[in-house]
Amino acid sequence: MRTAVFKSANRLVGWLLQRAVERIDAAYQPKPGEVYKGRETLGVQGIFGSFPVARAYYYHAGKGQGHHPADDALGLEVSYTPALAKLLCLEGADEQTYLKAERHLAQTGGITVSARQIQRVVQRVGSAAQAWQERPAQPGRCDAPIMYVSADGTGLPMVPEELEGRRGKQADGTAKTRQVYLGCVFTQHRVDEEGHPVRDWESTTYVSSFKSSAEFGPCLRQDAIRRGMASAGEVVVLIDGAEGLENLGKQNFKQKNGEACVQIVDFYHAVEHAGDVLAALIGKNHPDYKARQHRWAKRLLKDKVEILIQETRKECAGQPNAPQVEDALGYFERNVKRMQYGTFRARGYFIGSGVVEAGCKTVIGSRCKQSGMFWSEAGAENILAIRCINSSGRLDQFWKDRLDRRAAGNDVLPLAA
Repeated sequence: MRTAVFKSANRLVGWLLQRAVERIDAAYQPKPGEVYKGRETLGVQGIFGSFPVARAYYYHAGKGQGHHPADDALGLEVSYTPALAKLLCLEGADEQTYLKAERHLAQTGGITVSARQIQRVVQRVGSAAQAWQERPAQPGRCDAPIMYVSADGTGLPMVPEELEGRRGKQADGTAKTRQVYLGCVFTQHRVDEEGHPVRDWESTTYVSSFKSSAEFGPCLRQDAIRRGMASAGEVVVLIDGAEGLENLGKQNFKQKNGEACVQIVDFYHAVEHAGDVLAALIGKNHPDYKARQHRWAKRLLKDKVEILIQETRKECAGQPNAPQVEDALGYFERNVKRMQYGTFRARGYFIGSGVVEAGCKTVIGSRCKQSGMFWSEAGAENILAIRCINSSGRLDQFWKDRLDRRAAGNDVLPLAA
């Protein structure tokens, strides 16, 4: 009985869709150069079943392109309805593999789509998702006293063709990974009872890119503008001590008076680099190594970074290891102003970049850094774009924009203007 009801409902949906297609085709005005070539039948698959749809086909000889107006008007992706295509993208981006996505769809919804077809849809939509991430921003509004901008990079295992000519950290100087950047924007309205900053609930948005830090910076800036950077109380750039990320902050984020935004080097990176200094100074196996690293952490929290530099130089003066210690101290020398952690804490700022580092693990690592995975740039970039948009709570907004753009492709008015 239930099977018969589903079949009847599926036939009704197919009939309604065919009537809609006929109305779309009847209203369509061919663009200059397009020639009507008849009707072609497509097996359309939706969440509740499949049905054949006959729609008009036009061909533009000059461009060598064919066009089905109904496909754009309905927002079909390959042969899938927008609702199913959206679900395929979610499953393909969220599950650890496309094969798991195939099985999950079959087990939970009785939807049969092969792993290869899910991958095709993800890559088709993902390229548009990456472009959507990088679109020029319409300035938004933000009432938060503090807006944070954070960025980090992580290496993804790539196929050999993507690594040709690239220098890396392997013994022979070659690379096994390509760096992908992840940026995030989030806000803060308050601190807790102990004066620790509290991130606003679900305020974090993400963007990703394989571009260089110099190219990625403007993309992250656009997201901050979209989030209302101009109306936020102040903007704080929270990153590690890498020179490229420092320049990203200086070049793309300024206060309302034109001065550079407050930059904070992630405290936990600073403590790690304190370990490098002590390794050069006394060695990692020294019985006081851990205790002294802990003392460095406590003194960094009291704005003592300059004193620590001076004391360390004095301790190693004239010693054979002085050059190695000086090299390790360079990290702190370059970042003195960005390591005033006592002052930053007193102002209620976050001093750790845990938000973006967690994003690197959840948004990037949990999908793209599994055992045995090797990616092409396009394959990883497209799937990460969908994951960033979904993690930012913008998937519905992206999909609506995509459907609007597809439908607008049938409009002849822009050509006549």
